[in-house]
Amino acid sequence: MKLNCIVVDDSAIQRMTITKLVNESTNLHLVGDFANALETKNSLNNNNVDLIFLDIEMPLISGFDLLDGLKVKPQIIFITSKADYAVKAFDYEATDFLQKPISKDRFLKAVKKALELHQLRNESHEELGEAIIIKSNLKKLKVFTHKIKWIEAYGDYIKVVTDDESHLVLSTMKSFENELPQGKFIRVHKSYIVNLDRVEKFNSKFAEIDGQKIPISRNKKDVISKAIEAI
Repeated sequence: MKLNCIVVDDSAIQRMTITKLVNESTNLHLVGDFANALETKNSLNNNNVDLIFLDIEMPLISGFDLLDGLKVKPQIIFITSKADYAVKAFDYEATDFLQKPISKDRFLKAVKKALELHQLRNESHEELGEAIIIKSNLKKLKVFTHKIKWIEAYGDYIKVVTDDESHLVLSTMKSFENELPQGKFIRVHKSYIVNLDRVEKFNSKFAEIDGQKIPISRNKKDVISKAIEAI
């Protein structure tokens, strides 16, 4: 199995270093390398890219800005000289975070993570039912979306409530919402996302799932009503 990847870094020396590591890996196929985000967007539109090695600090458009403009995001391995970006990188669901200068051993560990995650996602689609991969208690778990009842903000974490059990995931509501299948889930409150198929009844204040009342924001009643009618 090979992952199609691109390298994005405004430093020619850094690009050469990373592309050399990519070309030496038997599990990676280099689609291209780019010095700026604008060139990168064109490549993403024209190629099937599984993984981006992405510098954060670049002129005009940063690595974060590039990702903000993408509807579909490949796996991301951030590359930067500043460890301060690690927390923000997590909000973008980064597969890994490499700090310059990059050693070969550390690079290979990051690639291994990407390969494992890619394999898990492919297995999810091959099996009956749609599934997502979550990270809970330092483990990667495959959760079938039809089993998710609701997602709840839980401090610095979110709580994914399923038919079987609940999982605490270190993520933001916004990031996790982007991982869910469109049209199946809806954010009804700043602290709650519900599975539309599991909503048994609702009114202007609450949606009910398995006897649990989930609060609905005032401006979300019409949204959830239209979404359920569209299913």
